[in-house]
Amino acid sequence: MASDFVNMQLTAIFDSLQGHATLFDAFEQVQSMLLSMFHVQRVRIFQRRHQQQDLVLKGPIDQRIAALTVPISPASIAGFVALSRQPIFISDPYDRQTLHKIHPRLRFEDTFDQHNYCKTQNILCVPIIYANVVIGVLQLVNKANGFEQADIESAMRFADMLGQQFRYDLGGTQHPFDALVHRQLLTPMQLSQLLDNKCMQREPQAVIETLISDYHITTDDIGQALSMYYQVPFIAYQPDLYHTFNYEHKLNLPYLKRNLIAIIADVNETTIILMAEPNNASLVMEVEHALCIEDYDIALGLPQHILQYLGISSGGEATAALSEILDEIGTVVDEVDEPADEVSDNAPAIVRLVNRVLHDAKRLNASDIHIDPEKSGPTRVRMRVDGVCRDINQIPASHHNAVVARIKIMANLNIAEKRLPQDGKLAVKISTHLVEVRVATLPTVAGEGVVMRILATGGAMPIAHMNLHPRNLQTLQVMLAKPHGILLIVGPTGSGKTTTLHAILSYLNTADKKIWTAEDPVEITQAGLQQVQVNPNIGFTFANALRAFLRADPDIILIGEMRDKETAHAGIEASLTGHMVLSTLHTNSAPETITRLLDLGLDPVNFSDACVGILAQRLVRLLCSECKQPYVATTNEIAFITRHYGNPQHHELNQEKAVTLYRAVGCEHCGDTGYKGRTGVHELLNITPTLRGLVYKQAAVDALKAQAKEDGMRTLIQDGLYKVLKGDTDITQVRTLGAVE
Repeated sequence: MASDFVNMQLTAIFDSLQGHATLFDAFEQVQSMLLSMFHVQRVRIFQRRHQQQDLVLKGPIDQRIAALTVPISPASIAGFVALSRQPIFISDPYDRQTLHKIHPRLRFEDTFDQHNYCKTQNILCVPIIYANVVIGVLQLVNKANGFEQADIESAMRFADMLGQQFRYDLGGTQHPFDALVHRQLLTPMQLSQLLDNKCMQREPQAVIETLISDYHITTDDIGQALSMYYQVPFIAYQPDLYHTFNYEHKLNLPYLKRNLIAIIADVNETTIILMAEPNNASLVMEVEHALCIEDYDIALGLPQHILQYLGISSGGEATAALSEILDEIGTVVDEVDEPADEVSDNAPAIVRLVNRVLHDAKRLNASDIHIDPEKSGPTRVRMRVDGVCRDINQIPASHHNAVVARIKIMANLNIAEKRLPQDGKLAVKISTHLVEVRVATLPTVAGEGVVMRILATGGAMPIAHMNLHPRNLQTLQVMLAKPHGILLIVGPTGSGKTTTLHAILSYLNTADKKIWTAEDPVEITQAGLQQVQVNPNIGFTFANALRAFLRADPDIILIGEMRDKETAHAGIEASLTGHMVLSTLHTNSAPETITRLLDLGLDPVNFSDACVGILAQRLVRLLCSECKQPYVATTNEIAFITRHYGNPQHHELNQEKAVTLYRAVGCEHCGDTGYKGRTGVHELLNITPTLRGLVYKQAAVDALKAQAKEDGMRTLIQDGLYKVLKGDTDITQVRTLGAVE
């Protein structure tokens, strides 16, 4: 009866698997069935990654450690099962003697217990195999009365179902070149004819040459197909990344050539055994014994590439040359200014580590990444999310220099220079999106620190989405309707000036206007704009770009930043000669911008005639829409708002009824911070005739500010409080805008 019940449950699970395209989609539904069927507390599935000799946790369970990986080695329970291809039951994973009896190197990874605050009592672990290839591992954890032989048999049957249904999802293929058929680079008929050829059967390596010469398949595609079959990384001949490993051993050149083996190392001196047949276990053991090493990686290499590492001609120069030409033809792409590194598993550990940091930063929507070395202790990885630095991870101190070197290589910096600051830029592809990153390295007493700024990408934000106060939006639109003049966007670094500039350009960007922009760097692109990247290293400055634009019949000109007197003068001249000029400046408020420009030596009359307005802005954190909590404002909070709001905006308080504000709470959606995203607060100064007269006289900042407020300017504090009343943010964020009481 029990057997019949198990069969019914397995049939139900199999039916559930049939309705899903991927394992991840199916896992959540099947998980409850497995928990009930085996009477366990947790179910885990590890996938054997396509390009790595390790296992990675799959499924929506254990979210906090979803990126956990374990090596396929006796060092972990899942890794040992994948290596031995046999199921094991462990009654107490914390009993070291029990683990030692299974294998001297076997250890229990207690990361799960640390994150979930519960103890693992027993584990049943079985391999997931398809076509005699291990493609994953299934773990069943904590059965009340312990596992029995029937549980092992049922778990193995379920693992077979997973292997059958999700073999491509988990990476297993039945034959070495099945992936080429799966990717439609080869038809099933062509592959069958190729493998049935008697000559090919006598010389298996001839299959590769035929695929290259007759079917025009690149060596990279062939290598990736074999990598999926053998489940080890593919390494092509890349002498700039890999070199012959310096070692003392009993392996001579004829042995290596005969068995198509090369012993190489990466930039971190990690030993790699490169083989044409990495599934030849006896050959691996021979090499391991001869090298007298335990820590090494195994990788797949094509015969011609292995021979190149050995310094030997492959004997098929024509074929090799043809493959290189075909590779070049097959991979021709449009040239770009910056190389783009794919976030791929097919890379050394340090490369994967840096790519993972960049990937996490993009996922968290971070603006900056800080790699901060410590004199004693691991390197801290911090990210600025919504304007606030957060500790994300730590890097062992022993790997700090390698991480910095990798970042420098990506940014084309001098890896030998560690005494001077350096600046550069890199590009990386994350989920098919090209992300540009500005890199700055600085020498510290603990080592080189690195700061990476993730540049904004994508299109411009519509001006209606800038969260401007209706009066500010109306005033800004009146300013932009003028045919000429200069409009300045001001604020500190990271206050969203570039985003605002492009929102304004998007509003102005119509078919009847010619728009030129000079930026450093070009972050946001828009159709219809002529965007130019300045390069001060070759003398192409903002001022030079602006003068060149004047000869290109512009209607609107954007100058990324008024950094000096020369650029400011050129901008004023352009606005006075019939052009609308947009630019930015690093100042704290709109009135202060006037005095700053006059201090640069601008003529007060010319500036006051040219300037149509100044928009100062800051960014404040938005309350999380999922968890923000309403409450009635206290007496002190109402007094604070009334004091700083003032007239004529006082009527917006609507004090006839209780004032409702919102507070930060924290939930999973916002990472328990209570905040999610940022919005702008603005201070728009309109150059009225009265204010223009004060500029003529070079009046003090206080006089300019008083007149601007009388003319209707809302200060940053007032605009921030307006957004507090709307429920966008809280008073705590407004207090960060300046010295308020």
